[in-house]
Amino acid sequence: MKVLAINGSLRKDSFSSRLAAAAAGLAPEGVEVTQYTGLDTIPGFNQDLEDGAVPAAVEDLREQLEASDAVLIVTPEYNASAPGALKNAIDWSSRPHGESALAGLPAAIISASPMPFGALWAGQQIRKAFTITGTPTVEREVAIGKIDEKLGDDGTLTDEGARDEVTALLAELEELVGQVNQEEAEVAA
Repeated sequence: MKVLAINGSLRKDSFSSRLAAAAAGLAPEGVEVTQYTGLDTIPGFNQDLEDGAVPAAVEDLREQLEASDAVLIVTPEYNASAPGALKNAIDWSSRPHGESALAGLPAAIISASPMPFGALWAGQQIRKAFTITGTPTVEREVAIGKIDEKLGDDGTLTDEGARDEVTALLAELEELVGQVNQEEAEVAA
């Protein structure tokens, strides 16, 4: 199973990128997590661009999503909201409505922050957007507070509770992919 991890931070060596890498190390056997690295190249969503030649960075993101079995969002929170670059990528990926790269693609969300609440509002905002895009999402909410104290220098989650939450989330994502595939097979039959 292929999972595309999109981290919402543009900062090099951000907590979110380190957490996405740590999550990849916790994935169940047979689950490959690849980090998307082009978030900073996606232009602001503009419907005028959609009617002509879609920007190459947008096409690349859409192709990577379509080649994946699932998407894992790892996001910080800026001013009680998801980062603009991440929301912009979701907006581009949600087009055309009903036929987008996100429609039917199973997803899981991890939010994290040095603050105690773990970017919970950002995760909820992405979850809300996914209800509109038709993206089935794992119900478990993983919001890791004080992430700066829970990531080791070696790129691992040092906090057992956080590790357990991420491991369970990835297992549930794998189950959701199986459910979605089974439903699609039943509809096709």
